[in-house]
Amino acid sequence: MSAQQIRLTPLSERHWPAVVDIYAAGIATGQATFETEPPSWEQFDATRLAEHRHVAVNANDTVLGWVAASAVSQRCVYAGVVEHSVYVHPDAAGQGIGRLLLDALIASTEAAGIWTIQSGIFPENLASLALHRHAGFREVGCRCRLGYMAYGPLAGQWRDVILLERRSSVAGITNSSR
Repeated sequence: MSAQQIRLTPLSERHWPAVVDIYAAGIATGQATFETEPPSWEQFDATRLAEHRHVAVNANDTVLGWVAASAVSQRCVYAGVVEHSVYVHPDAAGQGIGRLLLDALIASTEAAGIWTIQSGIFPENLASLALHRHAGFREVGCRCRLGYMAYGPLAGQWRDVILLERRSSVAGITNSSR
């Protein structure tokens, strides 16, 4: 599949059945999230910023992956910081879909003045770590034993999470000496 056959579009409720299936597939791996099941559309819609939700679809309008961002805090000092999730359908892995989605998120957040995108990724999720590094994210630390895994092959274990961030070179830039 070539990149020319992929179209990015805003993620809306009409995409939800495919998005929730892709989310569930990621959950099933035990390497994507602490969540045990996807949220409802209403929960997802209420917590993800509408202008920073995208899906990648093929020529048949099949959803291949999605990305969405949430505010990290209601405090005004963090108005330019979001946390994101990106998921790709297992059948579309390794085809550049994740990078297209991250590039769309970077473009939409920078256009909105958001200066930092962050994410937490399990250290065992090497593909996601590599994707994020190639998209300009850097590791800022390890949150050791951050959460207890309740399902999957690592059920019953405390999991580390690598914290990554991408600081914009466009948004949030001032004339200060920092």
